[in-house]
Amino acid sequence: MSQLIDLARLFKDGDEESKPLAGRSVALVFFNPSLRTRASMQVGIYELGGNAVVLEPGGTSWTLEHREGAVMEADKTEHVAEFVRVLGRYCVAIGVRSFAALQNWEAERTDPILTSFAKCSEVPIINLESAIHHPCQALADMMTIREKLGEGRKKVLLTWAWHPKPLPMAVPNSFALAAAQMGHDLTIAHPPGYELDDELMGEVRRQAAGAGGRIAVEHDIDKAFAGAEVVYAKSWGGKSFYGSPERDISTRAQYRSRWIVDEQKMARTKGAIFMHCLPVRRNVIVTDGVLDSASSVVIDEAENRLHVQKAILAKLLSE
Repeated sequence: MSQLIDLARLFKDGDEESKPLAGRSVALVFFNPSLRTRASMQVGIYELGGNAVVLEPGGTSWTLEHREGAVMEADKTEHVAEFVRVLGRYCVAIGVRSFAALQNWEAERTDPILTSFAKCSEVPIINLESAIHHPCQALADMMTIREKLGEGRKKVLLTWAWHPKPLPMAVPNSFALAAAQMGHDLTIAHPPGYELDDELMGEVRRQAAGAGGRIAVEHDIDKAFAGAEVVYAKSWGGKSFYGSPERDISTRAQYRSRWIVDEQKMARTKGAIFMHCLPVRRNVIVTDGVLDSASSVVIDEAENRLHVQKAILAKLLSE
């Protein structure tokens, strides 16, 4: 991870001008809406000398079936098996973005769409956010922390926030894992019932132990902010509520007024920077006062998506 961040920094500073994608194309497949991921990937591919082929299944391309053994007599027109292999004849890599459907936790934790692409593809598959992970965002997050606060272990808070509807947990999963890999002291704050995956948390703790960091889980939001140097806000749905969104919405209603990042909570920190992956709902996840303050680094964080993705593409496709 550190090597990718170092390479991303070279791209950002203009000290790396290689064009490893000259004369080559990369496919970008979007099952879900996107601003930062789509724009930064298209710009990054162009700046590396390549061409981006953007496809939206069910929109600019056929609807896709990913299940093995499916009898395709319903609304799906093409199977991933053919879709991916055809793209592989045109492109040197395929980026895929597919959110969790929040219907069946045990099924979705296996990342079925991303897994089906990887199984069928003969070219590299890049995860542009899946049901379980968002590695490009996490890399940009770690790059931003290093830029703003320097090298070394930091006290980092990943806090759940109220949102009117359940959201996927790919961003918090990858942020927690990346922070652990970087050796930060990470506190994950959330109400009861919004725990991250047990297996993932086991890996987070193993990575932290190997990198010299510490992991804590906190249910008291006020206590969680004390002494933090980084505050990362994100809402996510509870895995026990998958398939029952109305139950999740009913449960989370009690946390609306308390689980928001505001000026009073930020005052408990050690002059922390505020981070969010965007898009963010103002005065729901975070107040205007925090988001528009000098401590907010969300735009720098978004910019760094471009640089880390260029580093990923250059590393992956130069070898």
